[in-house]
Amino acid sequence: MNRFLIVGIAIVVAAGLYLVFRPDDTDEPTATPPPLTTVVTTIGPTTTAPPPPPPGPPPPAQVRIVIRGGLPVGGPRRVTVARGRRVILNVTSDVSDHVHLHGYDLMQDVGPGMPARIAFRATRPGTVEAELEDRGVQIARITAQ
Repeated sequence: MNRFLIVGIAIVVAAGLYLVFRPDDTDEPTATPPPLTTVVTTIGPTTTAPPPPPPGPPPPAQVRIVIRGGLPVGGPRRVTVARGRRVILNVTSDVSDHVHLHGYDLMQDVGPGMPARIAFRATRPGTVEAELEDRGVQIARITAQ
């Protein structure tokens, strides 16, 4: 009889546990869990790409002038450059003279087989003239804006 009593108690306990822990039969949807969030932690210094270097200055403006018979081929050159830009005058000539850049007071000898090269920065606003000094012939007008 003890065995029947123990088996009966075990059945009652099992039935009670089933009733307590049984799955819910309702059709109500279960609550969805909140979305997962990601936390990023940076340890140590962060690095970013350095900004690109600023563009360099433009190359010098090259002004080529050819002198034949004491006159500039094609007439005096007219050149406009940005104020502050470097300019290089390259003059070849079949006659001997001096290339003079007024306003900057630069002068260079020129002649057959001896080209003149005058380099300067156009810092003066306005127009300056280059001429064959001894002949008084204008060979270029250079305007800095």
